[in-house]
Amino acid sequence: MSSTTNGQWYPPEWPDRIRALANGELTPTEPRRAATVLLLRDSDSGGPAVHMLRRRASMAFAGGAYAYPGGSVDPRDERPVAWAGPSRAQWAVRMGVDPATAQAIVCAAVRETFEEAGVLLAGASADTVVADTTGEDWEADRAALVAHELSFADFLGRRGLMLRSDLLGAWARWITPEFEPRRYDTWFFVAALPEGQRTRNASTEADRTVWIQPGAAAAGYDRGELLMMPPTIATLRGLQRYATAGDALAAAEAQDLTPVLARARLVGGEIELSWPGHDEFTKHITATDAAGGAPGGGAPEGPADGTGPSGGTST
Repeated sequence: MSSTTNGQWYPPEWPDRIRALANGELTPTEPRRAATVLLLRDSDSGGPAVHMLRRRASMAFAGGAYAYPGGSVDPRDERPVAWAGPSRAQWAVRMGVDPATAQAIVCAAVRETFEEAGVLLAGASADTVVADTTGEDWEADRAALVAHELSFADFLGRRGLMLRSDLLGAWARWITPEFEPRRYDTWFFVAALPEGQRTRNASTEADRTVWIQPGAAAAGYDRGELLMMPPTIATLRGLQRYATAGDALAAAEAQDLTPVLARARLVGGEIELSWPGHDEFTKHITATDAAGGAPGGGAPEGPADGTGPSGGTST
């Protein structure tokens, strides 16, 4: 894996795949629906902190990159669940999808946050939230969800819980570039850490977890110390303006959910790679760059103290 001189993740096989796509030799894979959550908590200084994971260096995709808890939608996420907050129809309007799809994506966001961070956005009623998700019984259910031995609907039903959709705010939508072999249509949500709950590294894809302020994470990326994919650093930059987790959640209602999809085109012998609306990620890749990997040399291994993020979707 390679990166630029900042911390932007960039795999060396991209130029060949981009040329193959441009020449009609590559058929884009249909993206899978996915969800990821920017879990926030207020801090004593400089705005809220965000929970991040660092993908294990051994991972074939984006090893060592920082991301948020998240993953693919399970077909069973469409099963009926007790629901609090905005209705499925309201979520459908906000997200520009049908109600069944909206529910599946919201369920995936809540389920993946529990699976990978041990945090559950659900309660026994529409105005309560589970206060503690530690203990052997919770861990057994979490492991069963990860193993697909238990559906999220059955998990909530067995415990008499309602999904608290009002604790989530839709923040952004990114679609993996057409030249990537594994593609995801990923919805990014923000949520505040419920009182009494605490995060833990429950993901097999992560070797570290950290609570970090968006500005500090972005600065680490700019110095080339923290490796991230474009959606991760873009969402971090967007969070920097908010003083509290509540402010960010309230601002989610006005966030633009137009899908961001990378564009690649051949200009002479050079590849131009861009993400609409995000000029900082634009790249111009020459044949020399392609032969030697990404411009700027090898990828950093992460921060010197070893802290940082992992698991998430490959967007």
